[in-house]
Amino acid sequence: MSSPVNEDEYEIEDLQRDVASLLLEYVHAPLLEDQHVRAVLPAPLDSPAVRVALGGRGERVPARLKAYEIPLRSGEDLFTSHDVVALLRAVHTGTHIYPANAVSTVLGMELLKVDPARVKEAPFTHDDWSATLLRCLAHPERPTRADTALRGFRFREDGLLRLYVDGDEVPGVSAVDVRPGGALTALLAALSSLLDEAWRTSAPGDDPHCRRVVDLTDW
Repeated sequence: MSSPVNEDEYEIEDLQRDVASLLLEYVHAPLLEDQHVRAVLPAPLDSPAVRVALGGRGERVPARLKAYEIPLRSGEDLFTSHDVVALLRAVHTGTHIYPANAVSTVLGMELLKVDPARVKEAPFTHDDWSATLLRCLAHPERPTRADTALRGFRFREDGLLRLYVDGDEVPGVSAVDVRPGGALTALLAALSSLLDEAWRTSAPGDDPHCRRVVDLTDW
């Protein structure tokens, strides 16, 4: 069984899960104007950050998406998933100048590294607070960690969905490619036991957000 080396790493992993869970709401509903969430990625190399790609609803072409890397801490303080939403809304509105070392590409998308100290967070809306209350009532926190937990997701150009998950039996983040539709309930129930099937597993290739890729497209 793999375990983080310290409590700080636990906190970052939990926060990445919270961000992925919260941003699922903005796959269909716009985060702002016509911009929807098209990917949530745990930053590579165990970095305390998250990457979020925005684009038009249903967009899958990487060149038409813009990704932002947002740190999850400021000094000793951790941000919340709601802080991430507020920063995303702020940086995707108006004009922002990024230094050359804050601009790169990842998986075919432009990637901008956000400095929260230079960004004024967008205000939390009444609907945001209402949704938070309703979510807490509908999905109360579990007393124990799940065997397999979602750390991110990405809609792929080939029609597949890539899930970024961690599990008790395999170290680090696994990218799991699935074909939406079919027996998803059965797949989710079996997911933790499928992560370590070697014949389904390959190297991450050009994806720096995971340690391995698990192909479940034919499951």
